[in-house]
Amino acid sequence: MSLIQSRAAVAQADHRISLRADATSAIQTVDQVVATLRPEEPLHCIRPATIASASRAFVEAFNGDTLYAVKCNPEPAVLRAVWEGGVRHFDCASIAEVTLVRRMFPGAEIHFMHPVKSRAAIRDAWILHGVRDFVLDAPEELAKILAEIAVPDAAALAARPGLFVRLALPKSGAAIDLSSKFGADFDAAVGLLRAARRHAGRLGVAFHVGSQCMDPLAWREAMNLAGEVIRRAGVSVEVIDVGGGFPVAYPDLDPPPLGAFMAEIDAAFDALDLPGVKLWAEPGRALVGGGGSVVVQVQLRRGRMLYVNDGVYGALADAGALGFRFPARLIRANGGEGGPATPFGLFGPTCDSTDVMHGPFLLPEDVAEGDWIEIGQLGAYGSCLRTAFNGFDRATLVEVSDRAMLETAGYQAAEPGQGFSRAA
Repeated sequence: MSLIQSRAAVAQADHRISLRADATSAIQTVDQVVATLRPEEPLHCIRPATIASASRAFVEAFNGDTLYAVKCNPEPAVLRAVWEGGVRHFDCASIAEVTLVRRMFPGAEIHFMHPVKSRAAIRDAWILHGVRDFVLDAPEELAKILAEIAVPDAAALAARPGLFVRLALPKSGAAIDLSSKFGADFDAAVGLLRAARRHAGRLGVAFHVGSQCMDPLAWREAMNLAGEVIRRAGVSVEVIDVGGGFPVAYPDLDPPPLGAFMAEIDAAFDALDLPGVKLWAEPGRALVGGGGSVVVQVQLRRGRMLYVNDGVYGALADAGALGFRFPARLIRANGGEGGPATPFGLFGPTCDSTDVMHGPFLLPEDVAEGDWIEIGQLGAYGSCLRTAFNGFDRATLVEVSDRAMLETAGYQAAEPGQGFSRAA
């Protein structure tokens, strides 16, 4: 299996190379790859051992089923690492994600967890890919699901759907609020549970506290609200889905350890006293955030601003408008050690003046044109957000043996160079 492939965001190139002598050779480090390739296009570095380790830590810590949120990074190398970490359930939000996961892992459990789906997507997921679980937050979506699984080809399968009512939550301390777009309010959720019960093979309540939520208490409060909805509805449920939002470390954010979040979830769930109900979770960033980085090259320096070959229309979208800070380190074109750390901002390669990332990115003061910068914690919402805007759509993908550039407490770190088997 090739570990490096050149590709474009829109149309993948078929040129493939490998820096390993054979399948048993050690995966190289980022520095070794840069020294060999001296890349002039963005270099996306995936850390499979780090992803597998973080996935394994979450699966072991969570008292339920772990569903990887495919949207945050659907790269096949990432999916293989998540699978290696013990994840067998996948939260998909589009028919393209469903198709990808089913092709890679025929035995995986796939759950269609987007509250608004096209009719064609519902039919194809049900008939072609064996998907049985669907989330919803409106009576119209419930009607749509029931109608599409009743068409002759679908009805012939003689199965009952899993139906999950997405509950809107009050705003929390999350970096990105998700309930402003999705989720039924209290009374609507009660009505949906009652309406869905007679159609559902299994019924559940789902919620999402928001992306990169730093407060473990947010899950306790959400669980309490879910319990109130279930009691008011007066129907039995089989699943409570606590969603995602589990945070990872960034230079200005140091989350509580994973165990703190699990303790709040477990305590709140125990307090609900719902025998026979199962927990689900949909982590994305938590499993893969530390498992990716991008190496960019400096093309021009202007004071404390550096012009680089990737930006907000590429893998660095979150460093733009959202203002996320990312760890960065210099890889010198001519070798040598770095000097004292100095804050820099970055301009991306496009002609758009909004293609700017203020950071700050802490780098040696004498960074120069031709040097490379590795920017970490981009395993989630990095390469998957790339566009072809302005023609800057080329990149190279490589698997590396390095640890995460920042460790997140509670997620076991993989040893550098640790390999993993390819289960699919």
